[in-house]
Amino acid sequence: MKDSNPTPKDSSIQYGLILGGILATSTTLIYAINQELFLSIWIGVFTILVVIGTGIFATAKAKDILGGFMSFKEAFTAYFIATAVGLAISTLVGILIFSVVDTELASYLNEQSIEMTREFMERFNTPQEVIDESLRELGEIDNFSMVNQAKSYASGLIVQAVIGLLVGLIFKKSDPNAID
Repeated sequence: MKDSNPTPKDSSIQYGLILGGILATSTTLIYAINQELFLSIWIGVFTILVVIGTGIFATAKAKDILGGFMSFKEAFTAYFIATAVGLAISTLVGILIFSVVDTELASYLNEQSIEMTREFMERFNTPQEVIDESLRELGEIDNFSMVNQAKSYASGLIVQAVIGLLVGLIFKKSDPNAID
């Protein structure tokens, strides 16, 4: 029979599932309501803040479960598990939408992204040959392919690991009564 008190790992997985649910729901709502929002920098910033915030909440909850004291490793692990689980769920939903449900949307968003890049570069008076080369390179990339979404997940994990290191430093607290 399992103890009814959650472990820090169980709690972090729970927060990761909550984060995954939030991200999956937001992705699905954007798909259903306004697909142009997939290109919005503000949606991206908001998503990053939600991921970091959830990771911090997971770490704080783990510290609470541990009685207010936790090692750097425990703090980092709590943060990383929550963000890794949440981002994995979000990535799977993205793969489902862009590679199974609506493959034409991926092509459309890639085209829109190229056009946004062109407009941005023209606003900054970038030389035409640089614009042409950049747009040619962008045209060869499918940001929404399964492989590129998996790569994005991996790079996201690296970013979250770095943030997790900082969170671990902030949340670590040694028990002054512990015997080393």
